[in-house]
Amino acid sequence: MIIENAHVVTVSGEEYPDGHIVVDGDRITAVGPGSAPDGALGAEHERIDARGCLATPGLVNTHHHLYQWASQGMVTDGTLFEWLTTLYKPWSKMDAEVAAGAATAGLAWLAKSGCTTSTDHHYLFPKGRGDLFAAEIEAAREVGVRFHPCRGSMDRGASQGGLPPDEVVEDLDTVLAATADAIDRYHDPSPGSMLRVAVAPCSPFSVSRDLLVESARLARDKGVRLHTHLAETVDEEEHTREQFGMTPAEYMDSIGWLGPDVWLAHCVHLHDTDVKRLAETGTGTAHCPSSNARLGAGIARVADLLAEGAPVGLGVDGSASAELVPLAGEVRQALYMQRARYGPAALTARQALEMATLGGARCLGREDEIGALEPGRLADIALWRMDGFRAAIDDPVVAFAFGPVPPLHRLIVGGRTVVDGDALVTVPQDEAARRGADAHRRLMRLAEEVL
Repeated sequence: MIIENAHVVTVSGEEYPDGHIVVDGDRITAVGPGSAPDGALGAEHERIDARGCLATPGLVNTHHHLYQWASQGMVTDGTLFEWLTTLYKPWSKMDAEVAAGAATAGLAWLAKSGCTTSTDHHYLFPKGRGDLFAAEIEAAREVGVRFHPCRGSMDRGASQGGLPPDEVVEDLDTVLAATADAIDRYHDPSPGSMLRVAVAPCSPFSVSRDLLVESARLARDKGVRLHTHLAETVDEEEHTREQFGMTPAEYMDSIGWLGPDVWLAHCVHLHDTDVKRLAETGTGTAHCPSSNARLGAGIARVADLLAEGAPVGLGVDGSASAELVPLAGEVRQALYMQRARYGPAALTARQALEMATLGGARCLGREDEIGALEPGRLADIALWRMDGFRAAIDDPVVAFAFGPVPPLHRLIVGGRTVVDGDALVTVPQDEAARRGADAHRRLMRLAEEVL
């Protein structure tokens, strides 16, 4: 395909106010000003007139919990710990049918907000409820997005000083065996991969030291990445200081959990030494501004992390702690919340867009393949309509970052159209929404005995 007449933002440096992008197969072969050169592709190709559109790299979602689509709108006024201790109960009744419906709706919603690559952190595996991990992988294949599912885990229940009830945790050997199996079955390290698996123990307050250490060893033996929650709330810091005598970041550093193969969700409550240490080790951060605001957790020190050179991406987090939040909307949230805390020069529109694209790619170890519009990279492209009312703003990047989410003219993943005319075209859009609603109703029926 040839895309022409767009305002092209490569993110890696160049911008072309009236530019073109040439796609051959699943790769970008040319990007530049004006029309595409004659003979850029053979006679049989699709030509897209993107006049009035902003072309950006596809957005990268670095943190999510897709199953939570089925439990939105609950515990609307609680802290993170209050929210978790209430929702562990219905989540413990989740089955593969719930996971499949929630993942389909959640990924469809992400695609409609410009997301071409998404992670998912799934850490609850109730016994006898089917293959939940396989269910979400199939949903991603059907929707058509690039997927990085994280095989999560919890082995430290309330009887061992953890937060979750004992009935929702697994033992160490079960976790390690299931995680190794997930990597062996699904992880595709090849160039252009649509599916890569990460190892993701849930959090310092729900996981034993042994599980963290052994998970890191497993991930590095298998050559996959590591992910977990960290420093999300003041409660968490109090918990880790009481249990381990250290801050969350110090604790993870002490057991080898910082490094260029690690990205951490939230990182709201970091100390100056933590910020520097994350930057020194190349550890990434998944910034989830709406979820952190919804739960009253605080505002992450994103401006400080970026100033130190640490990788930072954006994430919507679970749908139950950030109801119906579009990934593109987190660009605006991140921009405004950093400015609310640090002043109007804390973050620019282009920095916020970079976090949503190339920053996320860096967190996932794919900065050479996705996150920028350059020849040789994967053809993951979002075309946003910036005409109409938005045309009153001369700079379309400012209009995109400062305003509401614009209509999505086209979303392309590896050269394949997933959204066209602001409508999903892989899974019927109404069906994806229905599956999500059905998943919610099914989970509530299954959970009646514990609510």
